[in-house]
Amino acid sequence: MSSILEQLEAVLEQRKSADADSSYVASLHAKGLDAILKKIGEEATETVLAAKDGDAEHTVYETADLWFHSMVMLSHMGISHQQVLDELQRRFGLSGLEEKAQRGN
Repeated sequence: MSSILEQLEAVLEQRKSADADSSYVASLHAKGLDAILKKIGEEATETVLAAKDGDAEHTVYETADLWFHSMVMLSHMGISHQQVLDELQRRFGLSGLEEKAQRGN
């Protein structure tokens, strides 16, 4: 299920140390976490707008951009995609209300 995520994570790690002039990912890392977070915010907004317009194809495209930039953030922070998948697995079978109660929110 996560094969593409594993492949993407490996590529992101390789490009993390590349020359910022030759790699978009390296340029994001060079700009730092704030720039990466700004990009995630932009992509999240574009995803919401595409969904609001009811455009399924554009929503998929923008969601892919959002996931990609989220993976860049995880890479920048030294967090594996597997940690996120593990958290989703932990939540599986819990109602949203139960999960929220476990967090104390």
